[in-house]
Amino acid sequence: MRASIIVMRLCALLAAALGAGAPDAVAQSQNLTGLGVVLLHGKGGTPTSMIEGLNESLRNEGALVDAPELPWSARRIYDATYEQAMTEIDAAVERLKQAGAKNIAVIGHSLGANAAIGYAARRPGLHAVVALAPGHLPEAWALRIRTKSAIARAKQLIAAGHGDVPTSFPDLAQGIPFSIKATPVVYLSMFDPEGPAVMPKNAAAMEPVPFMWVAGVADPIVFHGKDYAFAPGAKNPKSKYMVIPSMHLSTPFQARGAIIKWLKGL
Repeated sequence: MRASIIVMRLCALLAAALGAGAPDAVAQSQNLTGLGVVLLHGKGGTPTSMIEGLNESLRNEGALVDAPELPWSARRIYDATYEQAMTEIDAAVERLKQAGAKNIAVIGHSLGANAAIGYAARRPGLHAVVALAPGHLPEAWALRIRTKSAIARAKQLIAAGHGDVPTSFPDLAQGIPFSIKATPVVYLSMFDPEGPAVMPKNAAAMEPVPFMWVAGVADPIVFHGKDYAFAPGAKNPKSKYMVIPSMHLSTPFQARGAIIKWLKGL
């Protein structure tokens, strides 16, 4: 616990020194009027947890923001497939266009970052994609070890005609194991190491859209480096990879100034 407090204090000091999230670090020459942002929360989160500071900052700069509650929220957790989540993001995009947005950016945190990349792989024409503290790596060893037998069981249940019957399955969040309830069809869509939620595969399938990846120095994703999923998706010269003084949950807030500055430069 003491070590965690020390890391948090160091992150706060570094953030203050580097101005990673400070409003005065953002160029004031223009605002984000005309930009619609779909803001995707992380696993177990809500549209008003962990991303609310970024939401407010984007709105203050003139952006239109839609933050839908997704199938991995604390209330809904795993009540729809990964592909069905893509259609929910479609609905958010349509709401923004109806409200007057001329361009659409998708910004996600943790599993929401995974979904932002997945959405860009499936829906061309986005203005920008931002992945903050990307999480949920079904193909990585930590999650594969945790879910290997569950994946086999889910496939067996689907083959037996029980794919829509909710049952208990294992999950993992930032190294913490827990159990969830989901149908085998939904579970497989989220956790299959060869399925639709694999970030490197989705990043490679994106068109050359400006792509920003932000990892915190105290977030395990930083150890995967640029080559994991940023490099396959960084086909646009305006793409940007950043490591900032933050932890997993604080990255959206700490990075808000850098994100707005980058969006203004597109």
